[in-house]
Amino acid sequence: MNELAEDVPAATDQIAGLTFAMLLVAPDLSIRTVNPSAENLIGKSARRLIGRDIADVLDFGEPQIAKRLRETEAQLIARGLPLMVNDKKVSVNLTVSPLQTHVGWRVVTLSDSGQGERFGDEERRASLRGPAVLAHEIKNPLAAIRGAAQLVSRKLDEADRSLTALIADEVDRIAQLIDRMQRLGREKAAPVGATNLHEAIHRAMDTVNAASSGQLPVREEFDPSLPPVLANEGALVQVLINLLSNARDACAAAPQPQIIIRTRFVSGLVMNVIRLGRPVKLPIEIQISDNGPGIDPAVQEHIFEPFVSSKPNGQGLGLALVQKLVRDMDGRISHERDDVGGWTHFRVHLPMAKQG
Repeated sequence: MNELAEDVPAATDQIAGLTFAMLLVAPDLSIRTVNPSAENLIGKSARRLIGRDIADVLDFGEPQIAKRLRETEAQLIARGLPLMVNDKKVSVNLTVSPLQTHVGWRVVTLSDSGQGERFGDEERRASLRGPAVLAHEIKNPLAAIRGAAQLVSRKLDEADRSLTALIADEVDRIAQLIDRMQRLGREKAAPVGATNLHEAIHRAMDTVNAASSGQLPVREEFDPSLPPVLANEGALVQVLINLLSNARDACAAAPQPQIIIRTRFVSGLVMNVIRLGRPVKLPIEIQISDNGPGIDPAVQEHIFEPFVSSKPNGQGLGLALVQKLVRDMDGRISHERDDVGGWTHFRVHLPMAKQG
């Protein structure tokens, strides 16, 4: 029995190994203990956190939350709370648990709920597998329809061939849509490696400019000192093409259309990757902002889901594919609307490549 007891990790080691943030709070609301995940999420070291009032460290912007934190015996569970971290809003799940053996003491846990990250990996794969299977079944009859249209067109007069051309064009359009559905349902992630972020951004800009009638109204605010990101270059370029194309379309009707691409190093952002069983630091941020009217509020909470779109003729697969590609690189993507400033922000956070 004693030998078995010696093999059990100490409580401090168990707490340090948690993938979610944990803070021990005294009756006077001062922070007494934090684990490494709390340091990562909040973006401050334990030395700078211990002894401070928790209300000064965690700004939820919700008066009721602050009030409940001061009720020493109150138990609290909340999901999707907005939390300001380093002047940036993140969505977190919060629990506050009183310690029955120590009156007034509480354990506070925080985990990044992550906008657009509400489903677990297995649930998400299951939800995307259906469209991929459906796409496979549709492709064969589509090819037959296109072939039949081509055969019929040879027997028609020139004036009537526009109808068969229309059939062929529509078949091609549906085939392209199906290709995107299949990419969305693909489970195997592309390999990742050290990637130059700014080169990927410029490649994406060149592609979008080539497909546009004019140059993108872009302002670059790059941090040239950023290290390489851990990503798949092709997937990252595709993500940026989609986001830049959406930004271009969103601000096209603005009096002075403008897109800002900003890159920077941030601290404190971590995503718990279920399939890896460990937290991954995401210190590299790419922000693409546009001064368009923003996304329809009716679909804001669902924009990363398949077949949801605020565009009149949108297919609703672009952002779903973007999120899949970002998740495959162990990153995260979030959306925020600044109604006061009139800007829509999409932020992609990626891990940093290991420095050799």
